[in-house]
Amino acid sequence: MGIDEQPESSTPLYLDTASAAPVRREALQAAWPYLTGAFGNPSSHHEVGRTSSEALTHARRRVAKVLGMRSTDIIFTSGGTESDNLAIIGMALGADARAAGRTGDGSAGHAPRRHIVTSALEHEAVLASTDFLRRRHGFDVAEVPVESDGTVTVDALTSVLRKDTCLVSLGYANNEIGTVSDVAALAEAAHDVGALFHTDAVQAAGWLPLSGLGVDALSLAGHKVGAPKGIGVAAIRARVPLEPLIHGGGQESGRRSGTENVALAVAFATALELAEAERADAAARVQVIRDDFISEVLETVPGAFLTGSPGSRTPNHASFCFSGTSGEAVLLELERLGITASSGSACAVGSDEPSHVLTALGIDADVAKTSVRFTFPAGISADDGLRAAQAVSAAVDSLVLSYS
Repeated sequence: MGIDEQPESSTPLYLDTASAAPVRREALQAAWPYLTGAFGNPSSHHEVGRTSSEALTHARRRVAKVLGMRSTDIIFTSGGTESDNLAIIGMALGADARAAGRTGDGSAGHAPRRHIVTSALEHEAVLASTDFLRRRHGFDVAEVPVESDGTVTVDALTSVLRKDTCLVSLGYANNEIGTVSDVAALAEAAHDVGALFHTDAVQAAGWLPLSGLGVDALSLAGHKVGAPKGIGVAAIRARVPLEPLIHGGGQESGRRSGTENVALAVAFATALELAEAERADAAARVQVIRDDFISEVLETVPGAFLTGSPGSRTPNHASFCFSGTSGEAVLLELERLGITASSGSACAVGSDEPSHVLTALGIDADVAKTSVRFTFPAGISADDGLRAAQAVSAAVDSLVLSYS
């Protein structure tokens, strides 16, 4: 398809919800009272403070209900990165302290467990946290082998688990390639050797079930489900020993000090509830549009190939490499045509290196630099999907011609 065949549209099409979803009006409306009249500190022992405290408690219960966990398991954080850090570092150090009998809960010490398992495909927040534990605390970190489509199998995990494994951290849905892992089965395998299991579920929220996973901890970020940026949740079972990363007044049951952001906690709970209520219908409808989009791109763009699992991926996610082009050039041309997408994770600020996820899958570094990710909003239409596919074909055509 030539660029002259690309239909013009004055309405921009935003296909980067894996980076940030639009803020829901309902979330803003729910937050507004706690930014205005009900502004009190939830730790204060007066009526204004009690109003904020009650709102925070209610928000915690609402989040817990969606996750199928207890309200005492819910820790409000600043976002997914902090949640990953708190879960991984906090649980590993907490388990180490318990082994040494340093928890103060009366538990007897036992043999240290200082082996951690993750994968090379994880979000930078996970990889940096496990690397910190290796560098600064002497933990042994192993990476589980992954399939070429990004799948982590139970057999692969079992092959690297040891008697001294204390923690496994594997993502639920990969942010760059969309591949979904069977975290319930992986968590069960980890528990078989007595290890704790954490999953980064940031990209799963609103698209995949969040309850009944059998995990010990999971991470969420508000701006992926329609809450403002700056709020997240580390859902960590209250029975799990946890070493706090932020020290101070002992808020969040002593697990994350600092005055809580009540307004954003309420916004998060509201957005998460709405996303969960809409999830089944939205996932089924968007997956059909996404599948048609993938088919159209693969049929009309020579050299394009899908990255990640063709069958086991989040319903709104499509990611490709366009050999012979530049991913950044494709994105610029798409933006000129009214389509906003991304080249992968928005969290690796300023990096021009190829994706660590794609290279871990065996994709050549130069080819990995041609990657483009499309993540659809819940409200996308079939016409939007077709328009996006036509724009991809036109953009790549124009670049191939200009390079030849």
